[in-house]
Amino acid sequence: MALRAWVDVRRSWRPGHAPALVVIPLGLIVTVCVVDVLAPPHIHLGPLLVAAPAITVAFAGARATALMGALAVAAQVLIGVLRGVLTTANIQAQIAALIVVSIICVTICVVRDRRERQMHRVRSVAEAAQSVLLQPLPTHAGPLRIAGLYLPAEEEAELGGDLYAAARTDHHSTRLLIGDVRGNGMAAISNSALLLGAFRAAAHRQATLPRLAVHLDGAFRWDTSQWRSEAAQDTSEDFATAILLDIPDHDPVVHLIACGHPPPLLLRGQQLTPLTTEDTHLPIGFGGAFGIGTYDVQTFPFEVGDLLLLYTDGVIEARDAAGVFYPFTERARDWTTDDPEQLLHQLREDLLAHVQGHLDDDAAVVAIRRQAV
Repeated sequence: MALRAWVDVRRSWRPGHAPALVVIPLGLIVTVCVVDVLAPPHIHLGPLLVAAPAITVAFAGARATALMGALAVAAQVLIGVLRGVLTTANIQAQIAALIVVSIICVTICVVRDRRERQMHRVRSVAEAAQSVLLQPLPTHAGPLRIAGLYLPAEEEAELGGDLYAAARTDHHSTRLLIGDVRGNGMAAISNSALLLGAFRAAAHRQATLPRLAVHLDGAFRWDTSQWRSEAAQDTSEDFATAILLDIPDHDPVVHLIACGHPPPLLLRGQQLTPLTTEDTHLPIGFGGAFGIGTYDVQTFPFEVGDLLLLYTDGVIEARDAAGVFYPFTERARDWTTDDPEQLLHQLREDLLAHVQGHLDDDAAVVAIRRQAV
């Protein structure tokens, strides 16, 4: 909560978010004007008026900055009139300098505001892309309660290389995917969209989990290499670590295939168990080239009341200022809430507090709790 309060305070200082702060430059103008008029003739505080428009730039837009600049110039003229020095070269130079500084401050505001509008449009597009690509997980799927959390490494980003998705099958089970595409930027987003699309197109079918893994690997390899030469295909580094899960409604187990991804955590009361498979397969992109037989399904108990945590390496590799990794497994034992959404809220606050609000890599977490049918 303290971190969120700090973020809110920081945002309140952005341009247009703190109109009450206008009293600072106004107070400065009045104070300088009064003191300069009452001070001895050899004391000149008029040059301090330049601080008024310069301060206003920090928390207001172009209009407010222009107003403060105009008031500062008017105050400088008033000082010259009251002290009888308006026609001197010194006071005229101060007025000219104040006008120039005010114009520069207003120009800075105009450029900054234009850039902020552009960033707002970009962010709106990113939010729309996220709503299409990284669709919200269903809160309920059969006997499961599900919640997802995505934390981008960049403050203005909405989507990166981490991904998750869920689908219902005709044989009364829920299939889930969590993955981490190599790299960042537009290439990672493109590959994330490819993997999510392939999963949504095939996960609901009657195909077995190994067939689904082969389908994802084949679609990923074909799309990322179709326009490359054979030499370029051999040196391609496009891949994604992933875990595929199938959770039956009426059977208290979870079936999974791990493709180079960190193992899920099963939380039963205060007992935490990593679901480590006997064989970790190669990541999606070059792991299924030899057919279905290369993918082995591992089955683990998943009973009523159990909580399953899926995550990407951005969580376990998050570091604080001293370089200490986030103690995910130790902290998870203390989360006793039955609501997956509330649990992920606690995780988000705790993780961001650990890294002091700055993640070096995208992070995604999915929490799944089994309830009675």
